[in-house]
Amino acid sequence: MTQSSTQSPTPVFDGDLFTDDVLADPYATYAMLRELGPVVWLAAHDTFVVTRYREARTVLASPDLFCSGRGVALNDACNQQTAGRSLIATDGDLHSRLRKILAHNITPRAIRHLETQIQTQADALISDLVARRSFDAVEDLAKSLPLSIVPDLVGWPADGRDNLLQWAGATFNFLGPLNDRALDAVPDVVAMMAFAAEMAAGGRLMPGSVGAGVVDAAANGELPPDRVAALIVGYLAPSLDTTISAMGSALWLAATHPEQWELLRRQPELIPNAFNEVVRLESPIRIFSRVATNPTSLGGASLAEGARIAVLYGSANRDPLQFPDPDSFTIDRANAGEHLGFGHGVHSCAGQGLARMETHALLSAMATSVARIEIAGPALRATNNLINGWERLPVRVVPGN
Repeated sequence: MTQSSTQSPTPVFDGDLFTDDVLADPYATYAMLRELGPVVWLAAHDTFVVTRYREARTVLASPDLFCSGRGVALNDACNQQTAGRSLIATDGDLHSRLRKILAHNITPRAIRHLETQIQTQADALISDLVARRSFDAVEDLAKSLPLSIVPDLVGWPADGRDNLLQWAGATFNFLGPLNDRALDAVPDVVAMMAFAAEMAAGGRLMPGSVGAGVVDAAANGELPPDRVAALIVGYLAPSLDTTISAMGSALWLAATHPEQWELLRRQPELIPNAFNEVVRLESPIRIFSRVATNPTSLGGASLAEGARIAVLYGSANRDPLQFPDPDSFTIDRANAGEHLGFGHGVHSCAGQGLARMETHALLSAMATSVARIEIAGPALRATNNLINGWERLPVRVVPGN
């Protein structure tokens, strides 16, 4: 697909959105894209991109017109492997059936029984870290709780957890353009899918888990056996990486905006809204794509049938037409909950209920015991095609009641 196949010209951006420099600090580039227009042709990536909130929400709310079933990646190799198999790359009745298979184990109501356990674990974790005073907010905090909760929920066996984060990160690299990161990710993606398939076939998923439920659904004829591994991995990987991203960003923003942390401590009832503001400002997923199923127009651009169009979540969530003073971190922002950081519509993040529960628990534990959070050394952004987060974030905390 090239720009010449559209019916009217659109603004063109020739730069690469996936260089190390842009991934480390993308927001000036996103602002430039928004200035170009709500829909921009990315020449380097052979796709249109939606840069503004209204148009992004329209795409996400219109699955019949902008489908996921032809793949949501920015490269054909990944789309050929995932289209029609992964939850995020299906549409219509198939998507509904796959989501229903997961739903009875992952809805907010279904995981409510985990709330006390998660809060207890969060309290113990924060108590230990406050006693240490200094720690890495990614390695010691953001990774700790999801890694102790999500694999058990999915039913992933203990002997297969050492590579989980590496494998999960690879799945998101493979969903980007076919650059070096995507190519380097292929062996890990293959390994994760093979391990998931072996577990499912060998009955190694823990009874009563999300994964075991998927295997049971296949045995009952509710989905083809060759979709079992993709459905399990498609829930597991985002439930780890997006939650770790959001937790790391929450600590970064709390440390760099001490007045907002003080407000949160005074008004802990703002924690749910503060989490929404974190996800808005530092969207965990950078971008997913859709395909136009019919000729249509969007944001002044004419799109041919088959045109691939990507939603740039991190840009849409900082659109000043939707969020006043969009680059500021404001935990009592009135419309923070309107963010698109977990998607929107039928493809909204299936694991967001658990992500909210885990992050709310950590923020609640910290708000009662930490007076101040400070950056204690050089921080390093993670470099991943799709996940926006931190690789290293050394912090120091000052206890307080």
